[in-house]
Amino acid sequence: MDKQTKPVSLREHVVPVEAGEHVVSASWLKQTLAFALADGRVLRWRDGETESVAAHAGGILTACSDGERLISGGDDGRVVATLAEGEPTEIYRDPKRRWIDAVTLSGSGGLSWNTGKTVHARDDKGRLRSFDFASTPQGLVFAPKGYRLAVAQMNGVSLWYPNTEAKPDFLEWKGSHLDVTWSTDGRFVVSSMQENALHGWRLGDKPTHMRMTGYPAKPRSLSWSQDGLWLASSGADAAIIWPFQGEGPTGKAPRECGARHAKVTRVAFHPKALVLAVGYDDGCILLVRLTDASELLVRPPLKASGITAFAWDKLGKRLAFGAEDGAAGVLTLPT
Repeated sequence: MDKQTKPVSLREHVVPVEAGEHVVSASWLKQTLAFALADGRVLRWRDGETESVAAHAGGILTACSDGERLISGGDDGRVVATLAEGEPTEIYRDPKRRWIDAVTLSGSGGLSWNTGKTVHARDDKGRLRSFDFASTPQGLVFAPKGYRLAVAQMNGVSLWYPNTEAKPDFLEWKGSHLDVTWSTDGRFVVSSMQENALHGWRLGDKPTHMRMTGYPAKPRSLSWSQDGLWLASSGADAAIIWPFQGEGPTGKAPRECGARHAKVTRVAFHPKALVLAVGYDDGCILLVRLTDASELLVRPPLKASGITAFAWDKLGKRLAFGAEDGAAGVLTLPT
């Protein structure tokens, strides 16, 4: 951002929400907003009214949503579904009460979660399959089409078809892989690493490696643009956005948007436009338009409390956010 120019402010279009606890995730369940909180509660917000329900007997470690239900995993060893109305419903309880710190949903309604070194997958008909991996699974994500699961782990990413007897394929790269994402066209798999880097593979008969390095911190937040041509990431003092046109980012420099004297902790592309929400470790939030790098201020750096969650609604008219200190809010874009 040009030091001589301040971004246009959207602050007056933000409705504050007091979550009261570290926000693990934010999800829109149609018109209801659901915040998964670190103390085990889910806070539901609709039209300014809030309701808190207890989902876990302990902390929520991870959560995801398909727009109909919020799926959360906790340190109580349970997988729980929370809808826009009603009490949370238990889906799975680990007999050893092992932590569940990764959950993911497929487009067809399939669900996957981890316990220890095991990954469990339940398809849309309720059939459950499990697979024991050699090292502890970290991030999980389903392919955009089909029932195939990517599993981030030590020294690579496994690609598993839970509804077959075949062993998972292994995309090898030395190091600890933490999070994983699949491109919207299914051609690329990208993982974030303990080593302050991203690593990607262009899939095919012989997968091709793509190294994306130079981060001062771990890039734990990843978001694809709606056209699948850009991958935004956190982990630096600007949002680092890699080009995935053609063969991918190899040999190409990334774009850097929203540069400030603070680390980016969260990124989220608008569902219909080349606009990126960027959250920082000082609580600031910017909207950045990729076409001309123009910036809009959503939230100033009020406190040294990092942004931990973003969620655009389906039409891209509202952006929900949450922070480490329990502050949250909803931006409604002006028409």
